[in-house]
Amino acid sequence: MTSHRSSRVAEEIKKELSDIIRHDMNDPRVKGLVSVTHVEVSRDISTATIFLSCLGEAEEQANTVKAFKQAGGYIRGELAGRLHLRFIPELLFRADNSIRVGARINALINQQNLEMQNRDQQRREEDEA
Repeated sequence: MTSHRSSRVAEEIKKELSDIIRHDMNDPRVKGLVSVTHVEVSRDISTATIFLSCLGEAEEQANTVKAFKQAGGYIRGELAGRLHLRFIPELLFRADNSIRVGARINALINQQNLEMQNRDQQRREEDEA
């Protein structure tokens, strides 16, 4: 269970980190669209797990997460200047595959609907003949 304070800190980290990614990060390993999907902050605000989503293959996503892990000190320093906290949490970066999984589920549903429409059309044609 998260406290109200840790959820507020998580939202602030998410907002500021998104801004840092958009305007300040110039790492060539970070390619394409990268977004912060979720931030979980521990109750004592000592660690923050940041879930990143990026377009591309699994290898590109792994390289992006690796780049963020290596840039963690820089990002933490940027957050220190933007957030009014006594201590900035340790940042842990994780890949978030929920968007990719959601897109896959959506494609499967669309494919199933198309197959059902084709079967219905064939039945109607058979009934008319």
